[in-house]
Amino acid sequence: MGRKTSKNNDLLSSVRKDTSPKVYSLLVDLVNDNREDLAEIVIKIDYLLEYTSACIRQKDFNEAKETIKSVESRMNILEKENIDMEYLKHLYEGIRKKCK
Repeated sequence: MGRKTSKNNDLLSSVRKDTSPKVYSLLVDLVNDNREDLAEIVIKIDYLLEYTSACIRQKDFNEAKETIKSVESRMNILEKENIDMEYLKHLYEGIRKKCK
């Protein structure tokens, strides 16, 4: 079978419009390595980072701190699996610095 893309994979199709190109590229790599379980974790991290950023914009720092802890635990799972997540780390660090 050929490489999986948003045209022939439901997971990739459902997230293509909502993720950045770098996150989508990571998702494609994971799906093609038959690691959809990890791809779903990446999707959750991406969502939680967006949510944390929204909390910070609304000055809800308690919710932002709580959510960033959820992101940390999920990122640890990816680190144990040796997934290249430099872009996610970059986003995480930038958002974490804004959490007061």
